[in-house]
Amino acid sequence: MSQPGPLIGVLSLQGDVREHARSIERAGARAVAVGSEAVLSGVQGLVIPGGESTTMSKLALADGLMEPLRDARRAGLPMYGSCAGMIMLADQIEDARPDQEAIGGIDMVVRRNAFGRQVDSFEIDVDVPALGSAAFPAVFIRAPWVESVGPDVEVLARVNRGGDEGTIVAVRQGALLATAFHPELTGDDRIHGMFVQMVSSR
Repeated sequence: MSQPGPLIGVLSLQGDVREHARSIERAGARAVAVGSEAVLSGVQGLVIPGGESTTMSKLALADGLMEPLRDARRAGLPMYGSCAGMIMLADQIEDARPDQEAIGGIDMVVRRNAFGRQVDSFEIDVDVPALGSAAFPAVFIRAPWVESVGPDVEVLARVNRGGDEGTIVAVRQGALLATAFHPELTGDDRIHGMFVQMVSSR
């Protein structure tokens, strides 16, 4: 009888919680919504979905979850952030509100809403060599981008905005993974599979 996969939480303050949970389960893990410190303490990995990063920050603070999230990250809990989740995992945020707080952990500078407003949302095939030769169908919705990264950050994907080496849209640092796009909306579970593997290997 096969062993059950790891238990991965999806932070349920805001965003595509059910879509992420379904992707996690298709990738071979178990999923649970995380809305309290008690549930957080029982998971082996955590997905931070998209949404609105300032609202997510305020809700985490209001619910008493920000410090437990930071403590879990410092203790080595694997985390994956998509879109607003990427902003939540950034050590530095450009265009942030003065009162905005983050979990941090990835040595990068992220710019909020860098790709434009809701009407500027788009989908594009992105090369992610760590996932194999087939391009990934990346959905960008009011998406951030990464302005710069530190020496310990692995750049996983870029998009070409013309005339440069490409804008960073996916990164990994240790047990932390982040994408500017929404893989849970595509039906392609390879990003979630990468995260499940990261969790399983710890």
